[in-house]
Amino acid sequence: MKIIHKMQFKLFVAFALVILVGIGTIAFFVMQSTGEEIKQYEERSERIDIARMEHLLLGYYSRWGDWAGIQPFVEEMGTLYGQRVVLIDNNGIVVADSEGNLLGKNFSPDWPSQMLLSEQGDAIRGTLYVSPEPSVGTALTKGLAESINLFLLWGGILAVIVAFILIFILSRQISAPVQSLTVAARRLGQGDFSQRVQMRDKGELGELAQAFNSMASDLERGERLRRNLMADTAHELRSPLYNIRGYVEAIQDGVAEPDAKTISSIHEEVVLLCRLIDDLRELALAESGELKLSYQSEDVTEIVNHALVAMQPKAEAKEISLSVSVAKELPRIRADFQRIVQVLRNLLENAIIHTPRGDSVAITARQQGSWVEISVADNGEGIPADDLPYIFERFYRVDKSRTRATGGSGLGLTIAKYLIEAHGGKIWVQSELGKGSCFSFTLPVFNPA
Repeated sequence: MKIIHKMQFKLFVAFALVILVGIGTIAFFVMQSTGEEIKQYEERSERIDIARMEHLLLGYYSRWGDWAGIQPFVEEMGTLYGQRVVLIDNNGIVVADSEGNLLGKNFSPDWPSQMLLSEQGDAIRGTLYVSPEPSVGTALTKGLAESINLFLLWGGILAVIVAFILIFILSRQISAPVQSLTVAARRLGQGDFSQRVQMRDKGELGELAQAFNSMASDLERGERLRRNLMADTAHELRSPLYNIRGYVEAIQDGVAEPDAKTISSIHEEVVLLCRLIDDLRELALAESGELKLSYQSEDVTEIVNHALVAMQPKAEAKEISLSVSVAKELPRIRADFQRIVQVLRNLLENAIIHTPRGDSVAITARQQGSWVEISVADNGEGIPADDLPYIFERFYRVDKSRTRATGGSGLGLTIAKYLIEAHGGKIWVQSELGKGSCFSFTLPVFNPA
């Protein structure tokens, strides 16, 4: 739980920093840009105002020939533009002052806004001074700048508040599924394989939940198979061991004689034990990749016939006929002869076990491009659709009765799958309940190059 809270806090801080930096950056550039534009506007406005004053004053001088009576016009300018306007003649004497208290005095201030009044080609008529105080237009633009900055400030504060609320909600939406996954994973690690995560999210978290549920299902099925393995293996080992023990104790007690029949029965039980142990060892080697294979150029017909010879006695015991159909001019394959015979024998043995007495089992072989496909089909009870996806899994048995009549330890098909895949081929089954099954596998055509 602490991990989830830490993650939620980190998400909150990370998102908050991103939003604050984003909003701060935007506000900074907007304020900088706005301030620059306002400054340029003020400069242009000031130049225009002074140019207008110059035009009006020169117009007055051109009409009347001197500055007499100009005072009211200058006072009006000062009121209109909101600045102090001072006009002096060529002798430095103030002839007009918008405030009226400098008339007739000498005046030479160091104001930045001043202009010599003259028309093209004419002599200078005077000098216009404008006080550095902001004009009406400048005051308006500064007020506008302050309003923009204020709006940016409040807008940024509001955006941050809304962003924090959204971050809080989003971080909870992200951390809540992760928390569910964490709790489920912890319980799964403690052995509760029934854990599943319900999530409506369709994105990455939804895919993660689906992957977790799939993993949990696989672990649950694996645990179930492991338990079945222990039960099946214990049963398969117990039966022959108890039989052997019974025979030996009977001989020791003098109940049975150590004759050929008793020894033969003990031998059969020992063979069953050896077969189970060999299957377990072979599967362990196959899973670890240590199973040694000797690849050679082999004839398919010879492999099929070799497997048939081994299985013929079992087929005859159930009055089952074995038919073979091998395509003409079938190319040689790249295979380990003994291992492929082992696969065929396993498939034939299963087919014979699950085929009714007096029926038949068919073996076919044909070329499919650069592969040779070999199939074993029977007319037995078939495999339920729910069991088909797991038929090649280790220790999985369709028949849960564990009777030796329906098969051994449930390792044969798993070993066959490993062997075929080691050859680069694939193995699969097609089955319909009540109509039989067809196991097929492919092997690569031998390429001498």
